[in-house]
Amino acid sequence: MTYVVTENCIKCKYTDCVDVCPVDCFVEGPNFLAINPDECIDCTLCVAECPAEAIFAEDDVPADQQDFIQINAEMSKVWPVISSRKEPMPDADANNGRKGKRAEIEK
Repeated sequence: MTYVVTENCIKCKYTDCVDVCPVDCFVEGPNFLAINPDECIDCTLCVAECPAEAIFAEDDVPADQQDFIQINAEMSKVWPVISSRKEPMPDADANNGRKGKRAEIEK
């Protein structure tokens, strides 16, 4: 099983999760992070570190977020690995918890 970054990461991109990942399975897009399912070791460390509460075990991804399983898999093949913490997006706090961000992913 893998962990999945979901909609609430869009336009927030806090990277606290990246700092605790022992295998560097996170990849970084313009306004979203994703997890490489082939690299994730199911350690759960990232879940508690995500201020946006955007990371779920694959089996626990909410029904309305299921497409993010595929989005994470696809983007992990094209986006670069991120292995250290960076500043979040400028309006991260304002976007944290905002609904309807799915269409705003920049690929």
